[in-house]
Amino acid sequence: MGAESSKTGGIAIIDFGSQVTQLIARRVREAEVYSEIFPPTVSAERIAALKPRGVILSGGPASVYQPGAPSLPEFLKSVPYPMLGICYGMQLLAHEFGGRVARGSGGGEYGPAFIRVRGKSALFAGMPAKQKVWMSHGDSVQRLPPGYRITASTPTCHAAAMEHASGRLHAVQFHPEVVHTEHGARMIRNFVYRVCGCTRTWNMGAFAREAVAGIREKVAGERVLVAISGGVDSSVTAVLVARAVGKKLIGLFVDNGLLRKNEGDEVIGFLKGRMGAAVRLVDARERFLRRLAGVTDPEEKRRRIGREFIKVFTDTVRPMGNVRYLAQGTLYPDVIESTSTRGPSATIKTHHNVGGLPKRMSFTLIEPLRELFKDEVRALGAELGLPRDLLWRHPFPGPGLAVRVLGEVNEDRLRVLREADAVFIDELRRSGWYDRVWQAFVVLLPVRSVGVMGDERTYANAAAVRAVESRDGMTADWARLPPDLLARVSSRIINTVKGINRVVYDISSKPPSTIEWE
Repeated sequence: MGAESSKTGGIAIIDFGSQVTQLIARRVREAEVYSEIFPPTVSAERIAALKPRGVILSGGPASVYQPGAPSLPEFLKSVPYPMLGICYGMQLLAHEFGGRVARGSGGGEYGPAFIRVRGKSALFAGMPAKQKVWMSHGDSVQRLPPGYRITASTPTCHAAAMEHASGRLHAVQFHPEVVHTEHGARMIRNFVYRVCGCTRTWNMGAFAREAVAGIREKVAGERVLVAISGGVDSSVTAVLVARAVGKKLIGLFVDNGLLRKNEGDEVIGFLKGRMGAAVRLVDARERFLRRLAGVTDPEEKRRRIGREFIKVFTDTVRPMGNVRYLAQGTLYPDVIESTSTRGPSATIKTHHNVGGLPKRMSFTLIEPLRELFKDEVRALGAELGLPRDLLWRHPFPGPGLAVRVLGEVNEDRLRVLREADAVFIDELRRSGWYDRVWQAFVVLLPVRSVGVMGDERTYANAAAVRAVESRDGMTADWARLPPDLLARVSSRIINTVKGINRVVYDISSKPPSTIEWE
């Protein structure tokens, strides 16, 4: 994007395997400063291309003194970037620069703790001397490296934070990126602004201008196929691509038979006239269900759906002549959860936008939202003029209802799920709870249970109702829906949806669970 890009002058994050590394990126971006995550193997040239004003070292599950543990990139030992080490990142700074790290005599520290700030530090500027933080560590810094001093302690962790005499190198044993650390966001802002001297250049207006220019440059006047699902991500992608290529955009909405009730008609009606280009509906219900027949493994479902989408796209555009580019609404959480491409974190699941696609296909992918979180996509959509009703629709998985019908997918089970899900969403809207939760849906379980309806015994399906609160989908807590609302949902589903005689409510959070069941 050149020297004027809103991505330059930001913060580079080195990922050592923490499952919440993405929250560090979120907090930096909330400060209107660009952040990007890199693996410990990143080259000096790749970091230099970002022209960062600072570096953050994430946490991670390893012990720095164990063989094979991730190490500090060699160039960071000599290039004078300001740095903030978090948890493992703090231990790594100590270990690499002459300190000593060992397992604590008490066996570690997990959960809430209270630090007491010692002396003045730019990291803790404007904060109370005593504050609540979130700890999650077995090892700790037992001896500081030369030139460092302790800036915060807890009763069980003497070196809860440290700072180099230069004022450019800081480290904390706790996690400022999580909401449980009450002043964590401010600590990160202090590092970004006070220590690194970053300016507020990251906003969706700048992103939109740069993304449009980038798409236009990449496709060089050729046509672009946009896969539209009707969700926030694909709709924003379509509008962004339309800004770049105009009538060269080919909008394709594929009814794969895995959509929610009436979704196909609603999507076409909603998007008609909004894209600046036609949206074509392709009825591919039969071919997707044939591909899923007899499949129960969730990963295999995702792979088959991803491959079938590409076949549908290819078959549809073949009569149009050569169409090289396919645009998708892939987001940052999709990338992180689908492929372990950055740090040594674990792959959680395959997302059809990312991991379910075949290795060889005739399209070149364009993913303009690939580095954005969901709330950033909504902000971008508002910048592009999309209506609120579309922007605040609940997220819907790429594989659709296939990953909400646990076990084998067939038309009968999809029908049951669609009806139950429609009831739940209707009750949420009536009660005012739809806009208060991040995502809500019904899961059809591969379980049948005994019930009594009238004077007859039934043996029918059980369904799970799921509603979560979240900011970006990376973490989530189950929504505390009112008991009377849950009672109405259960009663309506059981009484109006033939095939379900039992409803349960999912009260698990992410982590350790994921939002979707498959």
